[in-house]
Amino acid sequence: MARTASYVPKTDPGVPSFSLGFTDSSQEGASTQETEREKSPEAANLIEQLDSLVQRIASSATKGKNTSPQIQRETGGESSAKFETPRGLYQITDDMKQKCYIWGTRLKEDADGNTNEYEEMCTLIGQGEYILMRMHLASLQAKSDIESQIVSAVCLILNNKNEKRFQEQIYCLPPDIVCMALSDHPNGEFVSPKTKKEFRVEAYPSFIPFIDRKKLTSHPYIFAPVCYAGHWWLWLINTRKRKCQILDPLHKIAPTDERKTINKFTGYVFSRLITYAGGKPLQKAEREKEIKSPYVKISGQKTSYDCAVYEEVDHYRVEYASRILFSEMNTQRDQAIRESSAIRLSKPSSILLSPFCQINSADIKTG
Repeated sequence: MARTASYVPKTDPGVPSFSLGFTDSSQEGASTQETEREKSPEAANLIEQLDSLVQRIASSATKGKNTSPQIQRETGGESSAKFETPRGLYQITDDMKQKCYIWGTRLKEDADGNTNEYEEMCTLIGQGEYILMRMHLASLQAKSDIESQIVSAVCLILNNKNEKRFQEQIYCLPPDIVCMALSDHPNGEFVSPKTKKEFRVEAYPSFIPFIDRKKLTSHPYIFAPVCYAGHWWLWLINTRKRKCQILDPLHKIAPTDERKTINKFTGYVFSRLITYAGGKPLQKAEREKEIKSPYVKISGQKTSYDCAVYEEVDHYRVEYASRILFSEMNTQRDQAIRESSAIRLSKPSSILLSPFCQINSADIKTG
């Protein structure tokens, strides 16, 4: 489902029954949008202002005044921040999602055969500045191997959600360092054939800023996606009990001795990451290289290109694109909203939400 990390971002200043909060976009209706709007601080502030304004108008009418209450003037930027941006954020319809997906995942080619794959599309501001290019988003097209940067972006966004489960219970570990470590230590070899050294977190300075050290050591559960040889699986780490479990949609046990070795090395990497962040290792001394990770029996993967627990996941490619580009963490969010809104489709249809509906740049009109 994904390739290992190849892009270095800028570095500027038991099994828990949890849902990660992503829903099928086809099931999100007006009621959901209203609920999200009511919960947002921007919407609450706006409603409070409107209520105040209504009360002042009513008060003026009661006193027999004909003049309207004075409204404080705002600059264009302030007005945009209070009205335009919240409207774009909290009223994201299925139509907007499909336009966002089409705009974000289509590569354009010029007369010389060059593409815009290196165009910067998204900059997430968290512990550092995490940049996604168009080629990363283009990997969300149907039957494509999703770039690991997309998975990292989703992890960063989930960790930033103002919800108890992500603020106190679950930490989603971005897979960049683990993917690079597996690339440097093929077949789970503890001594890298490239560097002739054992794994050290400090050897990956470009990705360290995107690890939340506090959450990595304080949260009871770590969800850690892992990609190796084009296949993803998920580790569930209980930091309190220092136990690990593996969710693999293709296997109920380690399929080969090589995979067993890879799992041992991966467990060691997780333990070293936790220790680097100031926590306790999953095992002590040499036992850290022999961490046992039983497999959890889950429903099997049905396609060769989507490493997923559930069968029907194609719509999540659309959902990922909109969640990433419309995220509050994205400093280029306004551009994503503007560019997506500008797309004109001759016959907008819910079928376009499927990634299997292939649309080229020639089929898209902007105005």
